[in-house]
Amino acid sequence: MMPAGLAQAAVAAASDDGWLIDPELVDRGYRQTMAGGGIQTSLPAMPDPPETPDWLKSLFAALRDFFEWSQPAVKPLLWIAAIALALLLLYHFVPAFARWVDSLPFFRARKEGGEDDVEGVAEAGAARALLAEADALAAAGRFAEAIHLLLYRSVEDIEGRRPGLVRPAMTSRELAAAHDLPTVARTAFSRIARAVEISLFGGRAIGGDTWESCRSAYAELTVPKNWART
Repeated sequence: MMPAGLAQAAVAAASDDGWLIDPELVDRGYRQTMAGGGIQTSLPAMPDPPETPDWLKSLFAALRDFFEWSQPAVKPLLWIAAIALALLLLYHFVPAFARWVDSLPFFRARKEGGEDDVEGVAEAGAARALLAEADALAAAGRFAEAIHLLLYRSVEDIEGRRPGLVRPAMTSRELAAAHDLPTVARTAFSRIARAVEISLFGGRAIGGDTWESCRSAYAELTVPKNWART
């Protein structure tokens, strides 16, 4: 802080030097400064915004018309979405409700159909592998062995699809006569079993025609729909 004596001296000096507060000198200096144009004294005017293109105006108008037209249907759609969300939450978090939905004919048929497709793909892969092995035996002229291989696999298929049907010491002829086998599956298995009986017990040679017939019969056994109960 300036001492009181120095402050008084400064005021006195300013009073003695009158040019420091002379209005004429101040006005002259102000006019010279402003005339130089180096000081901005006002904000520039804002430019006019660009005009909206006609195509954008048409788009906005079309959107406005669409929302105005669809407004009566918005409320029902919101109710439908809310109901669907509630049902979805019930299905995932309420086991009793999920079991009831799964028991409906439509959903049960879709679920069973999907399981059949997956099972059919797996069985088709195993069947192709077996047929490739049997085809190799047949290509070497070992038709009896190839058909015998088909018989073994056919018995395994029957046991898998009809648990408990195949019993120990059960003959192929007895299995072919089982009433629990669907008609198509029974007929196909009988053709294979008959060819094996002719070869093993009849002592007759198996030719290519018999092999092709048995191969076709085994292919019929691998079709899931041929195992439908009739």
